[in-house]
Amino acid sequence: MKKIVSIFHKETGELIAEGPLGWGIMPFEGNYYIQKRYLKTKGFKNTWFPGLCIYKFFYVWLNFQRKDGDVDKMLGWLYFLPNPLFPFIWFRVALPGHHEALRIDVTEII
Repeated sequence: MKKIVSIFHKETGELIAEGPLGWGIMPFEGNYYIQKRYLKTKGFKNTWFPGLCIYKFFYVWLNFQRKDGDVDKMLGWLYFLPNPLFPFIWFRVALPGHHEALRIDVTEII
């Protein structure tokens, strides 16, 4: 069975990402790492505010600018200097799996 993940912004209903669970949209540690081809928005803007994970290395926070113009600050992040042992996080937009602003639907396709 194939699983498709759809990630929506709860308040606006805007589709943020949609694609196959696995290499396309990788779940890891409760977060979703999304390949660019499965992003359905251009709303993520770099904050240039850096972060460090002790084993995944350096990332920057991303703000999400909705179509209505409002901004959800630091909704996502992107590893710009990732650990080479984790290729599924390299240069992908990451979103938290349990954020109050997001709705995540998983659909099984036979």
